[in-house]
Amino acid sequence: GGSHGFVVGQKSPEEYEGGVIAILKNGDKIKIDSVNKKIEVDLDKKEINKRFKSWKIPNKINYSGVLKKYIKSVSSASEGCVTD
Repeated sequence: GGSHGFVVGQKSPEEYEGGVIAILKNGDKIKIDSVNKKIEVDLDKKEINKRFKSWKIPNKINYSGVLKKYIKSVSSASEGCVTD
């Protein structure tokens, strides 16, 4: 596959480990500041705290093979993944 133009992708341990991305819902507004390399959610602290009260860490799945190796090696999006 390939991309053309401005593209934003975010999927990292932050979601699984309980970062703000974990509580986002369809329709939430986010602000993307490509100049300062920031992504911010348009939710007030009260709503964020309310959502975190009902959030639970997802169940771990026992993977094997290459996918297990990847899971053990992956880090945050800013740090990347090494499979050596």
